[in-house]
Amino acid sequence: MGKYQYIARDTSGKRKEGTRDAGNAGDVLSWLREQDLTPISVDSVSKAVKQEIVVKGRRKKIKSADLAALCWQLTTMIEGGIPITTALETISDDVDNINLQIILKKILEKLHTGQTFSEALENFPKVFNPLSIAMIRAGETGGALPATMKRLAEYFDNKDNLNRKIKGAMAYPAFVMIFVIGIAVFIMAFIIPRFKVIFEQFDGELPAFTRGFMGFYDVMRFNAHFIIGGVIFIVIAFSIFNKSQKGHHSVCKFALSSPLFGRLITQGFITTFCRTMSTLVGAGVSVLEVFDILSNMTNNTVIRAAIRDTRERIVEGANLSASLSSTGFFPNLVVKMMQVGEESGSLSRVLERTADYYDRKVDSLVKTMMSLMEPIMIVSVGAIVLVVVFALYLPIFTMK
Repeated sequence: MGKYQYIARDTSGKRKEGTRDAGNAGDVLSWLREQDLTPISVDSVSKAVKQEIVVKGRRKKIKSADLAALCWQLTTMIEGGIPITTALETISDDVDNINLQIILKKILEKLHTGQTFSEALENFPKVFNPLSIAMIRAGETGGALPATMKRLAEYFDNKDNLNRKIKGAMAYPAFVMIFVIGIAVFIMAFIIPRFKVIFEQFDGELPAFTRGFMGFYDVMRFNAHFIIGGVIFIVIAFSIFNKSQKGHHSVCKFALSSPLFGRLITQGFITTFCRTMSTLVGAGVSVLEVFDILSNMTNNTVIRAAIRDTRERIVEGANLSASLSSTGFFPNLVVKMMQVGEESGSLSRVLERTADYYDRKVDSLVKTMMSLMEPIMIVSVGAIVLVVVFALYLPIFTMK
């Protein structure tokens, strides 16, 4: 007898998970069918634990670029008439990402047990999000899996490009801040102490500006532990505040209302929203399922509330454009384009063009931020150096 872990679905499609003692996996499959459950996977518990240890021991994060490459490879092979199992076996042998390689081999095992491709992917929700699974399921049902994989590959490519743009825009201000702090620490640790020794040998009184500067330096030096402790306290307090429901909502509202970063977050999400919806609608996924997926694609509670409110209004019978407009979050351009897509019956194509437009706006905004940050960094560093040089050399210039 051994212990087996199973995943199945009941007649209503609800997912069921658990463990059962049995002589072999076939006994568990028979038992599941007797319970009117559709088996998805049955694995030995010891085997599952062993596989999990292997994945954790050689972990490498699977990025959008990895998934895009996988989808492009599958598209090419399936269009060439190669069976999905053969394609996965070939790709898994050549994948550089060890974690993805292990997962592809597990998916291949699921396919050999009789599961569909979408059912096999459901076992790895941390890698394949609901969007991927919903699209592949629709492609399998409609007999258009190659076209679906192509759309999915384009989606992951665009997502990777957008993520790199936003991360680049966020990283530059952080670099500026760290650079300025580093310059200040270097000056206070190595430059000022040398001049302090020289000033102590002066017979006359130091200029007021220099005395004030040295007083500030002494305050910073003798209270450094309090300052560091205060910064740590603020960071911890903010983290606790952000974890609370009201606190996180306030942080999300503040993030969206900030001048440049708020626009970047908003336009970045609208790009993702339009492209994701275009991809899902084009693949034949229902609108309500689309909004279920979209609501889980952001951690910002303000945006999530707007999406859920839109879904509720659609359920009540309102059309897409009116539902979006009622939330107050989506720009008029998105609402108008949605209306045009509904009326013309080309919603997927119109949303794709809207996503391209906002993608260009994100590009322009990132360039604007970069052009602003460069002079800010130069002025900040220049101001620090100017104040230090003026304070340290003023006594020399005023000597009689």
